[in-house]
Amino acid sequence: MCVLTGGALILTGCSNTEETGPAVAKETVEKVDAIASALPDKVKSSGKLVVGVNIPYQPNEYKDADGKIVGFDVDLMDAVAGVLGVKADYLESAFDKIIPAVQAGTYDLGMSSITDSKEREKQVDFANYFSAGIQWAQSTGKAIDPNNACGKRVAVQATTVEHTEEVPAKSAKCVADGKAPIDIKAFDEQSAATNALVQGQVDAMSADSPVTAYAIKQSDGKIEPAGAAFDSAPYGWAVTKGSPLAAVLQQALQHLIDNGQYKKICENWGVQEGAITKATVNGAVS
Repeated sequence: MCVLTGGALILTGCSNTEETGPAVAKETVEKVDAIASALPDKVKSSGKLVVGVNIPYQPNEYKDADGKIVGFDVDLMDAVAGVLGVKADYLESAFDKIIPAVQAGTYDLGMSSITDSKEREKQVDFANYFSAGIQWAQSTGKAIDPNNACGKRVAVQATTVEHTEEVPAKSAKCVADGKAPIDIKAFDEQSAATNALVQGQVDAMSADSPVTAYAIKQSDGKIEPAGAAFDSAPYGWAVTKGSPLAAVLQQALQHLIDNGQYKKICENWGVQEGAITKATVNGAVS
Protein backbone atom coordinates (compact mmCIF):
# COMPACT_ATOMS: atom_id res chain seq x y z
CA MET A 1 0.00 0.00 0.00
CA CYS A 2 1.42 3.39 -0.98
CA VAL A 3 1.03 5.59 2.09
CA LEU A 4 2.54 8.71 3.59
CA THR A 5 4.46 7.81 6.72
CA GLY A 6 6.52 10.32 8.67
CA GLY A 7 6.68 12.52 5.58
CA ALA A 8 8.19 9.75 3.44
CA LEU A 9 6.59 7.77 0.65
CA ILE A 10 6.43 4.08 1.46
CA LEU A 11 5.70 1.70 -1.41
CA THR A 12 5.07 -1.99 -0.92
CA GLY A 13 7.09 -3.05 -3.95
CA CYS A 14 10.47 -1.45 -4.48
CA SER A 15 12.86 -3.94 -6.03
CA ASN A 16 13.78 -4.06 -9.70
CA THR A 17 13.57 -7.75 -10.48
CA GLU A 18 11.33 -9.28 -13.11
CA GLU A 19 8.69 -11.70 -11.88
CA THR A 20 6.83 -14.51 -13.55
CA GLY A 21 3.21 -15.46 -13.18
CA PRO A 22 0.47 -17.27 -15.04
CA ALA A 23 -0.79 -16.13 -18.42
CA VAL A 24 -3.94 -14.09 -17.80
CA ALA A 25 -6.56 -13.65 -20.52
CA LYS A 26 -7.22 -10.08 -21.64
CA GLU A 27 -10.74 -8.73 -21.87
CA THR A 28 -11.97 -7.55 -25.29
CA VAL A 29 -13.43 -4.08 -24.81
CA GLU A 30 -15.43 -1.93 -27.22
CA LYS A 31 -15.17 1.85 -27.50
CA VAL A 32 -18.01 3.90 -26.04
CA ASP A 33 -18.22 7.11 -28.05
CA ALA A 34 -20.39 8.93 -25.52
CA ILE A 35 -17.64 8.57 -22.90
CA ALA A 36 -14.65 8.96 -25.23
CA SER A 37 -15.98 12.25 -26.58
CA ALA A 38 -15.21 13.92 -23.22
CA LEU A 39 -11.49 13.11 -23.35
CA PRO A 40 -9.11 16.10 -23.17
CA ASP A 41 -8.00 17.26 -26.62
CA LYS A 42 -4.39 16.28 -25.92
CA VAL A 43 -5.36 12.65 -25.43
CA LYS A 44 -7.75 12.66 -28.39
CA SER A 45 -5.11 14.02 -30.75
CA SER A 46 -2.36 11.68 -29.58
CA GLY A 47 -4.59 8.63 -29.41
CA LYS A 48 -2.94 7.49 -26.22
CA LEU A 49 -2.89 7.83 -22.45
CA VAL A 50 0.65 8.28 -21.13
CA VAL A 51 0.76 6.35 -17.87
CA GLY A 52 3.54 6.65 -15.27
CA VAL A 53 4.07 3.40 -13.36
CA ASN A 54 6.49 2.06 -10.77
CA ILE A 55 7.34 -1.64 -10.70
CA PRO A 56 7.42 -4.35 -9.51
CA TYR A 57 4.37 -4.84 -7.34
CA GLN A 58 2.88 -8.22 -8.21
CA PRO A 59 0.11 -8.76 -9.13
CA ASN A 60 -0.77 -5.14 -9.84
CA GLU A 61 2.16 -4.04 -11.98
CA TYR A 62 5.36 -5.91 -12.76
CA LYS A 63 7.49 -7.14 -15.66
CA ASP A 64 6.99 -10.62 -17.07
CA ALA A 65 9.84 -12.85 -18.24
CA ASP A 66 9.91 -10.96 -21.55
CA GLY A 67 10.28 -7.60 -19.82
CA LYS A 68 6.73 -6.49 -20.64
CA ILE A 69 4.81 -4.51 -18.01
CA VAL A 70 1.79 -6.59 -16.99
CA GLY A 71 -0.57 -7.01 -14.05
CA PHE A 72 -4.04 -6.33 -12.70
CA ASP A 73 -3.63 -2.55 -12.91
CA VAL A 74 -2.37 -2.90 -16.47
CA ASP A 75 -5.25 -5.09 -17.62
CA LEU A 76 -7.76 -2.73 -16.02
CA MET A 77 -6.19 0.38 -17.54
CA ASP A 78 -6.02 -1.34 -20.94
CA ALA A 79 -9.76 -2.02 -20.62
CA VAL A 80 -10.45 1.61 -19.66
CA ALA A 81 -8.35 2.76 -22.62
CA GLY A 82 -10.42 0.44 -24.82
CA VAL A 83 -13.64 2.12 -23.67
CA LEU A 84 -12.04 5.44 -24.57
CA GLY A 85 -10.73 4.25 -27.93
CA VAL A 86 -7.09 5.04 -27.13
CA LYS A 87 -3.94 3.10 -26.24
CA ALA A 88 -2.31 3.09 -22.79
CA ASP A 89 1.42 3.86 -23.07
CA TYR A 90 3.22 2.74 -19.89
CA LEU A 91 6.39 4.54 -18.85
CA GLU A 92 8.42 3.21 -15.95
CA SER A 93 9.14 5.73 -13.20
CA ALA A 94 10.45 6.06 -9.68
CA PHE A 95 7.39 6.07 -7.43
CA ASP A 96 8.09 9.42 -5.80
CA LYS A 97 8.38 11.09 -9.22
CA ILE A 98 4.98 9.97 -10.52
CA ILE A 99 2.77 12.63 -8.93
CA PRO A 100 5.19 15.52 -9.74
CA ALA A 101 5.34 14.27 -13.35
CA VAL A 102 1.53 14.18 -13.50
CA GLN A 103 1.44 17.74 -12.17
CA ALA A 104 3.95 18.80 -14.82
CA GLY A 105 1.95 17.17 -17.60
CA THR A 106 4.64 14.60 -18.42
CA TYR A 107 2.16 11.80 -17.71
CA ASP A 108 -1.57 11.95 -18.34
CA LEU A 109 -2.03 9.84 -15.25
CA GLY A 110 -0.14 7.94 -12.57
CA MET A 111 -0.99 4.29 -11.98
CA SER A 112 1.00 2.47 -9.31
CA SER A 113 -1.33 1.10 -6.64
CA ILE A 114 -1.44 4.63 -5.23
CA THR A 115 -3.51 5.00 -2.08
CA ASP A 116 -5.82 7.99 -2.42
CA SER A 117 -5.27 10.15 0.68
CA LYS A 118 -6.54 13.59 1.73
CA GLU A 119 -2.94 14.82 1.65
CA ARG A 120 -2.38 13.62 -1.89
CA GLU A 121 -5.68 15.12 -3.02
CA LYS A 122 -4.11 18.54 -2.37
CA GLN A 123 -1.71 17.76 -5.24
CA VAL A 124 -3.73 15.73 -7.73
CA ASP A 125 -7.19 14.31 -8.32
CA PHE A 126 -7.87 10.58 -8.16
CA ALA A 127 -10.22 8.34 -10.10
CA ASN A 128 -10.73 5.50 -7.64
CA TYR A 129 -10.75 1.94 -8.97
CA PHE A 130 -10.09 -0.49 -6.11
CA SER A 131 -10.26 -0.87 -2.33
CA ALA A 132 -7.11 -2.25 -0.71
CA GLY A 133 -6.41 -3.04 2.89
CA ILE A 134 -3.94 -5.09 4.90
CA GLN A 135 -4.41 -8.85 4.76
CA TRP A 136 -2.61 -11.53 6.76
CA ALA A 137 -2.04 -15.07 5.52
CA GLN A 138 -1.25 -18.28 7.37
CA SER A 139 -0.27 -21.84 6.52
CA THR A 140 -3.43 -23.72 5.63
CA GLY A 141 -5.08 -25.12 8.75
CA LYS A 142 -2.74 -23.33 11.18
CA ALA A 143 -4.82 -20.52 12.65
CA ILE A 144 -3.13 -17.19 13.42
CA ASP A 145 -4.94 -14.20 14.91
CA PRO A 146 -3.48 -10.96 13.49
CA ASN A 147 -4.60 -9.18 16.67
CA ASN A 148 -2.90 -11.70 18.95
CA ALA A 149 0.25 -12.88 17.18
CA CYS A 150 2.53 -12.34 20.18
CA GLY A 151 5.64 -14.53 19.94
CA LYS A 152 4.83 -15.57 16.36
CA ARG A 153 7.14 -15.20 13.35
CA VAL A 154 5.57 -12.82 10.83
CA ALA A 155 7.01 -12.14 7.37
CA VAL A 156 6.76 -8.71 5.74
CA GLN A 157 8.38 -6.94 2.82
CA ALA A 158 11.01 -4.47 4.04
CA THR A 159 10.10 -0.73 4.05
CA THR A 160 6.38 -1.36 3.63
CA VAL A 161 3.76 0.05 5.96
CA GLU A 162 3.34 -3.48 7.32
CA HIS A 163 7.05 -3.48 8.23
CA THR A 164 7.33 0.07 9.54
CA GLU A 165 3.96 0.56 11.25
CA GLU A 166 1.33 -2.17 11.31
CA VAL A 167 3.20 -5.21 12.68
CA PRO A 168 5.53 -3.18 14.96
CA ALA A 169 2.47 -1.55 16.54
CA LYS A 170 0.95 -4.97 17.18
CA SER A 171 4.27 -6.16 18.62
CA ALA A 172 4.50 -3.13 20.91
CA LYS A 173 1.04 -3.91 22.26
CA CYS A 174 2.17 -7.47 22.98
CA VAL A 175 5.08 -6.14 25.04
CA ALA A 176 2.84 -3.63 26.82
CA ASP A 177 0.55 -6.50 27.78
CA GLY A 178 3.48 -8.47 29.19
CA LYS A 179 3.63 -10.91 26.27
CA ALA A 180 6.43 -11.86 23.88
CA PRO A 181 6.99 -9.46 20.96
CA ILE A 182 6.22 -10.50 17.40
CA ASP A 183 9.31 -11.86 15.67
CA ILE A 184 9.24 -9.68 12.53
CA LYS A 185 11.01 -11.24 9.55
CA ALA A 186 11.64 -8.59 6.86
CA PHE A 187 12.47 -9.60 3.28
CA ASP A 188 13.70 -7.39 0.44
CA GLU A 189 11.05 -8.77 -1.92
CA GLN A 190 7.45 -9.81 -1.32
CA SER A 191 8.03 -13.09 -3.18
CA ALA A 192 10.63 -14.06 -0.55
CA ALA A 193 8.24 -13.23 2.29
CA THR A 194 5.55 -15.36 0.68
CA ASN A 195 7.97 -18.21 0.08
CA ALA A 196 9.01 -18.16 3.74
CA LEU A 197 5.38 -18.75 4.72
CA VAL A 198 4.85 -21.44 2.10
CA GLN A 199 7.99 -23.23 3.33
CA GLY A 200 6.89 -23.01 6.97
CA GLN A 201 9.79 -20.74 7.98
CA VAL A 202 7.34 -18.22 9.47
CA ASP A 203 3.90 -18.48 11.05
CA ALA A 204 2.20 -15.73 9.03
CA MET A 205 2.75 -12.86 6.66
CA SER A 206 1.23 -9.40 6.35
CA ALA A 207 0.89 -7.50 3.06
CA ASP A 208 -1.53 -5.36 1.06
CA SER A 209 -4.76 -7.25 0.41
CA PRO A 210 -4.35 -7.72 -3.37
CA VAL A 211 -0.77 -8.91 -2.87
CA THR A 212 -1.84 -11.46 -0.25
CA ALA A 213 -4.84 -12.56 -2.32
CA TYR A 214 -2.61 -13.18 -5.33
CA ALA A 215 -0.06 -15.07 -3.23
CA ILE A 216 -2.82 -17.30 -1.87
CA LYS A 217 -4.11 -17.96 -5.38
CA GLN A 218 -0.62 -18.96 -6.53
CA SER A 219 0.17 -21.17 -3.53
CA ASP A 220 -1.72 -24.30 -4.63
CA GLY A 221 -3.61 -24.36 -1.33
CA LYS A 222 -0.53 -24.11 0.90
CA ILE A 223 -1.57 -20.80 2.46
CA GLU A 224 -4.91 -19.17 3.28
CA PRO A 225 -6.27 -15.89 4.69
CA ALA A 226 -5.77 -15.25 8.40
CA GLY A 227 -8.85 -13.21 9.21
CA ALA A 228 -10.36 -10.50 7.04
CA ALA A 229 -8.67 -7.53 5.40
CA PHE A 230 -8.60 -4.36 7.49
CA ASP A 231 -7.68 -0.65 7.25
CA SER A 232 -9.10 -0.48 3.73
CA ALA A 233 -8.51 2.60 1.56
CA PRO A 234 -9.05 3.34 -2.14
CA TYR A 235 -6.42 3.02 -4.85
CA GLY A 236 -6.67 5.78 -7.43
CA TRP A 237 -5.37 6.88 -10.81
CA ALA A 238 -3.71 10.26 -10.27
CA VAL A 239 -4.45 13.07 -12.74
CA THR A 240 -3.75 16.79 -12.83
CA LYS A 241 -5.82 18.74 -10.31
CA GLY A 242 -9.02 19.93 -11.95
CA SER A 243 -8.52 17.88 -15.11
CA PRO A 244 -11.65 16.57 -16.86
CA LEU A 245 -9.77 13.29 -17.26
CA ALA A 246 -10.73 12.22 -13.72
CA ALA A 247 -14.43 12.20 -14.58
CA VAL A 248 -13.78 10.48 -17.92
CA LEU A 249 -11.83 7.69 -16.22
CA GLN A 250 -14.60 7.41 -13.63
CA GLN A 251 -17.25 7.01 -16.34
CA ALA A 252 -15.18 4.48 -18.29
CA LEU A 253 -14.60 2.42 -15.16
CA GLN A 254 -18.28 2.55 -14.20
CA HIS A 255 -19.12 1.24 -17.66
CA LEU A 256 -16.80 -1.73 -17.05
CA ILE A 257 -18.32 -2.28 -13.61
CA ASP A 258 -21.84 -2.23 -15.03
CA ASN A 259 -21.11 -4.66 -17.88
CA GLY A 260 -19.26 -7.12 -15.64
CA GLN A 261 -15.83 -6.82 -17.25
CA TYR A 262 -14.31 -5.07 -14.23
CA LYS A 263 -15.31 -7.99 -12.01
CA LYS A 264 -13.88 -10.46 -14.51
CA ILE A 265 -10.53 -8.63 -14.58
CA CYS A 266 -10.41 -8.67 -10.78
CA GLU A 267 -11.19 -12.40 -10.73
CA ASN A 268 -8.56 -13.11 -13.39
CA TRP A 269 -5.94 -11.82 -10.96
CA GLY A 270 -7.52 -13.18 -7.77
CA VAL A 271 -8.10 -9.72 -6.26
CA GLN A 272 -11.91 -9.65 -6.30
CA GLU A 273 -12.09 -9.02 -2.55
CA GLY A 274 -11.12 -5.41 -3.25
CA ALA A 275 -13.52 -4.88 -6.14
CA ILE A 276 -15.72 -1.80 -5.94
CA THR A 277 -19.27 -1.36 -7.19
CA LYS A 278 -19.23 2.40 -7.78
CA ALA A 279 -16.45 4.40 -9.42
CA THR A 280 -15.66 7.63 -7.56
CA VAL A 281 -13.38 10.66 -7.73
CA ASN A 282 -11.33 11.72 -4.69
CA GLY A 283 -12.74 9.11 -2.33
CA ALA A 284 -9.99 9.29 0.30
CA VAL A 285 -11.00 8.19 3.78
CA SER A 286 -8.13 9.86 5.60
